[in-house]
Amino acid sequence: MTPLERRTVSSLALLYSFRMLGLFMVLPLLALYAVDLPGADPMTIGLTLGIYGLGQAVLQIPLGWLSDRVGRKPVIIGGLLVFILGSVLAATAESIYGVLAGRALQGMGAIASTIMALVADLTRETQRTKAMAMVGMSIGLSFAVALVLGPVVAAAGGLAAVFWFTALLAIVGIVIVAALVPTPPSGQVHADVGARQGLFKRTLQEPALLRLNFAVFSLHFILMALFLLVPGLLLEVAGLERDRHWLAYLPALLLSIAGMVPMMIMAERKGRLREMFLLAIALLIVAMLLLVAVEVPVVVYLGLLLFFVGFNYLEATLPSLVSKMVFPGGKGTALGVYASCQFLGAFAGGAIGGWVVKIAGAPAMVACCMALALVWLLIFLPGDAVSARAGAAAE
Repeated sequence: MTPLERRTVSSLALLYSFRMLGLFMVLPLLALYAVDLPGADPMTIGLTLGIYGLGQAVLQIPLGWLSDRVGRKPVIIGGLLVFILGSVLAATAESIYGVLAGRALQGMGAIASTIMALVADLTRETQRTKAMAMVGMSIGLSFAVALVLGPVVAAAGGLAAVFWFTALLAIVGIVIVAALVPTPPSGQVHADVGARQGLFKRTLQEPALLRLNFAVFSLHFILMALFLLVPGLLLEVAGLERDRHWLAYLPALLLSIAGMVPMMIMAERKGRLREMFLLAIALLIVAMLLLVAVEVPVVVYLGLLLFFVGFNYLEATLPSLVSKMVFPGGKGTALGVYASCQFLGAFAGGAIGGWVVKIAGAPAMVACCMALALVWLLIFLPGDAVSARAGAAAE
């Protein structure tokens, strides 16, 4: 990469990580801190947890289109301003409904696809895959940092402090866009990131892409639903006070990276992609079974570790599979639909998970997640479900 490309990619990766950090920090906290707010119950808490995903799913592609017409940086800055307003609204809320409205407004600042478009605008074709991978890695890093940093910030000032902190991150993000990120030449739009008319139908008819869209929907459904349960387990079963939950998340995340590495090696160097993919889904199922079957601290920790191994492996692998299975010229559309399914899964996991907990209890919610994972496993069990990657890449 040239010095300009390195500056561009590092700045946008930092911006993306700040944006996702602000969303992820609430994940380990809401089920514990929101119970003190008027109107809070499992259903409203679950809806509040996942509602940002609805705005992201609905607005991701339209805002990407808008950035093709008015420019990337205005759309990104506008999205960050909307995110700041949502954060302030949530920070000053006096009921769960105010936090719900703030989270919804945060989600409406849907700039992920525009950031990826800007990465493509400002990098050469030969460096674009590497640049996209660097930005993608920042998402995984922000997820890990958020699970550790969220409880620390909340311990200092409660849930409101977390939302004020996310507003501050968004302000820093605006400074990064204005001061560090170059402005691309006028009219420069790349087909591999901009959704084009006529490609949606083909994307939605491609069996391999449909399976991957279902996979990312399921993964984030399960993530959001389980985090209605996990904080309570750490508090009640493991005996960790809510401001010390980072002591469970940090080692689990670090060990999960160590557990992920052999799976990545087996998949990429030993040609065992299908087996490792199915193993990761199986790890999610086993983790959920451990979390509800045995109320023993060490079993809760083990379940958390296995879940993070499976989740992190799948989160890293799925976007790569989409980009390699997609038909020529359809990468932008396919990734846009993929991102929308990801955020829609987060919304559905929070909303439906909270509703099931309210009417039938936490074990029933986990059973629903396990059933979804089993369907996912069965869909990918045929040999061509993942191994089609090689043939698609060759085309």
